[in-house]
Amino acid sequence: MITHFTDIINDLKDFDRKFTNGEFVSKMFWSLSKDWNSLKIFIENTKDINTYPLEALYRTLMTCDLNNTETKEKTRKSKEEMKEPPKRQIVLKSTNDEESSNTNMSDEELDDLVLLVKK
Repeated sequence: MITHFTDIINDLKDFDRKFTNGEFVSKMFWSLSKDWNSLKIFIENTKDINTYPLEALYRTLMTCDLNNTETKEKTRKSKEEMKEPPKRQIVLKSTNDEESSNTNMSDEELDDLVLLVKK
């Protein structure tokens, strides 16, 4: 969008049409969708539109777009994770009998038990 807007500005300069910086910023705001209303209102209330550089507006728009894209991607991933069915877990009952002590197990049996618990 910024490239397209810049091309239009350059074409108008070829026809000797002069615009102020404020007009460029206003026209850029006008071309943005309603999704950008909060950013437009913020900039209009905190900055002087007539002196606000168009390049700064470009950087702000690109940064916000990047942040919005990352936020949407994280939200999409978290929704996908929530849709996954819960994994089954195995619960083993613990006993404190002296006869079932780990010292009575062979190393191979102990390795099998550790592998089962890890799964």
